[in-house]
Order: sequence, then structure tokens, then C-alpha cells
Amino acid sequence: MPPSPRERWIIAVAATLMQVALGAVYAWSVFRKPLAVALDASVMDVNLAFTITNVMLGIAAFVGGLVMTRVGPRVIGIVAGCLYGLGIFLAGFADHHLGVLYLTYGVLAGTGIGLGYIVPLATLVRWFPDRRGMITGIAVAGFGGGALVFGPIARALIAAVGPFMTFHILGVLFLVVVVGAAAVMREPPRGYAPAGWRPIAANAAPPVVDYDLGAALRTWQWYALWVALFLSVGAGISIIAEVVPMAQELVGASDRQAAALVGTIAIFNSAGRMVWSSLSDVIGRRAVFVAMFLIQASVFFLLPGAGTYDRFIVLACVSLLCYGGAFGTMPSLVADYFGARNVGRVYGLLLTAWSAGAVLGPLILSRLRDATGDYTRGLYVLGAIMVVGAIVPIVLQAPAGARRATEPRFAGRLATRSVTAAPSGT
Repeated sequence: MPPSPRERWIIAVAATLMQVALGAVYAWSVFRKPLAVALDASVMDVNLAFTITNVMLGIAAFVGGLVMTRVGPRVIGIVAGCLYGLGIFLAGFADHHLGVLYLTYGVLAGTGIGLGYIVPLATLVRWFPDRRGMITGIAVAGFGGGALVFGPIARALIAAVGPFMTFHILGVLFLVVVVGAAAVMREPPRGYAPAGWRPIAANAAPPVVDYDLGAALRTWQWYALWVALFLSVGAGISIIAEVVPMAQELVGASDRQAAALVGTIAIFNSAGRMVWSSLSDVIGRRAVFVAMFLIQASVFFLLPGAGTYDRFIVLACVSLLCYGGAFGTMPSLVADYFGARNVGRVYGLLLTAWSAGAVLGPLILSRLRDATGDYTRGLYVLGAIMVVGAIVPIVLQAPAGARRATEPRFAGRLATRSVTAAPSGT
């Protein structure tokens, strides 16, 4: 019996709720100072937990993508919710040792986030082949908005019961939400297409070829996409990690103004995932990436001379709009180029770029800040990197056999040559 038209929307709602709960990791800055005081540790030592979380996230997303094709999204989502909730809950016992925080919030919760993050994306691109950009944008907007939802909750709980009891409470909450949402997840029937939708218009393109992971890794396009995501993440995470001290140093922001930045940029991080991905359905994914890289470059060049808090916050929000846009658009671009069937594996491994970018970007900015005494040189370096990054989507071309109907204006005429050796897994 074919699925009802509303079933895919029920799955989309559940997927978005899952992403909101997982995206609470972006509220880390709320815990940073309270943990540093409670543990009598430096900010750098405490922040290492967040770095470990991001590294584990990328690794676990790849593992989740590999295993999900065998056991399905529901199983992986439930395991993710258990690991994530348990990791946050157990972080409440880190009141005497940083190592416990690293193992629980860093390794355990980070693994849960990574496993869970890939589930909604790999599932929704198959349920919504007609609206890939829009639907993945909505889902990852939930992840970007996690800090907006849970930041105030965590802040209020920390003020009332302290950071460690807050971890206990949130751990239980996250377990319930993620596991509950995962219980709804399932793959569409093989060959599923929404009523009235035809995947290939007349004279549009050759059929889609579903590349498996090995075949995707034998194309240069996969590595180009990895570089594009790596550069975008490195730039955006740098702003997320340093926005408060940067605002205070560059424009003299008060503590209250700097604290408000965290929630404000979270809104734009979330909105960018939906806005840019929806736009990519119209003008093409590559055009969107070129625009985001060049806008990011302009932001980094302008930030040192922002002068006022109002200008600074506008620039920071534009930067996070583009940062979110990369996450919103990339899953659809991967599905366009390599097919939707194995997107969990192909995109899962691509998310290792998230881990690498989350380490390198803030490292460049903080090291140059320490070496020069201000943020100017670091921001200029990141701006130059964004200019170079814009070259990647400009030269990018779809692999042989991939349908490029989503790039009507930017890509020019579509390739018509067929794949001489069809990738395995088709």
C-alpha cells in the first residue's frame, strides 16, 4: 500500500524536532563560564569538550550513514538519542574532573549527535525528491535553531540549580525527544515519487545514477565538495566561537550586548539553512555556494572596521546566514550529484569536513589574535580563504550520469554522456 501524502510531512516534523534537540550543542557558550568556575579550569580547557564533541560528530555521522543503509533510520536514530541523552546526563557527574566532561559531553554525546544528525537528512531527501533544497533546509534549520530554543532554558536552569544538575535535566529531555522522533523515521518505498511529480522533464538530463560510497570517492567532485564544506565551516565556527570577545574588543560591546549576540546569530544560522537551500532550488546549488563564499569574504574584510555594535551585529548575522546556508544546501547538492539512495554514506563521510573545519578555523583566528594582539589579521586571512573558496563551486561540474536540472541558470547545458562503468550499488 503506497504511503499517504501526509506521511512524509509527519516524518519531516519529527525530523525537525530531532534536529532542534541535537542542535542544542550550539548553546555551549551558556555553559562555558559556569563550568570554568565550577571546575576551576581555564576557558580553553573547558572548551576542549566542545571541540571533542564536534570532532566526534563528524566521525559518527559517517558511521551512521554507513550503518543506516543496513538497519534503517529508525534504529540509528534511537541509538543516537540514547547516546546523546546519556552523554549529557552523565556530564552532570563531571563536577570534580575535566576528563569526565571530555568523555561524556565530548565523546559520548558527540557520537550521539553525529549519528542522529545524518538520519533526518538522508531520510528526507528520499521522501522529498521534488523539494530537496527546501526540506533539508528546514531540517537543518532546526539544528541551527537548537541554541535559540535551549539556550534560554539552559541559562535559566544553570541560574537555578547549577550547570551539573542542568546536564542531568537536559539529558533526560534530549533522550525523550530524540528517541521519540526517531520512532517515526522510516524510508520511503523503493522508487517512491510524490503524486504528480516527474523526476525528469523533457530534454532535461540523463537518468540519475546512484553512486555508492566507493564510486563517489573515485570522483574528484566528492573531494571538491569536502573542501567547500570544510572552508565554510571553518569560517562560520570561528565567528560562533569568538563572537562575544570579538564584539567586546572591536566595538566595545557591553556584557549584555555580547550575550545577546549568541541568540541573535543562532536565529540567522537557522534561517540561512532554509533561505539559501530554498533559493538553491531556483538558481542552482553552485550559484548559491559562490554567493555565500563571496559574501563571507566581504564580511571578514569589513568586520575589523565595523566601528559600532549595530554594524558588527549585522555583519555577524550575515556571516552566520551563510554558514547555515552551507549546511542547508550541501545535502541536496550531494543527492543531485551522487543520487539519493546512498546519500547517508556519501554525505556522512563528507561531514568529516565539519570536524576538520571546527578545529582549524577557530585555531587560525585565535592564534593570530594571540600573536598580533587583535583580530584584524585573522579576519583578513579568513576573508582571503573565502575568496579562494569561491573558486571551488565555480569549477565544479556534476559527475557523469548525474542529473543537473537543479542548476538551470548556473550550470549551462546539461551533460549528456553516460557512465561507462556504472557505479556499484545502482
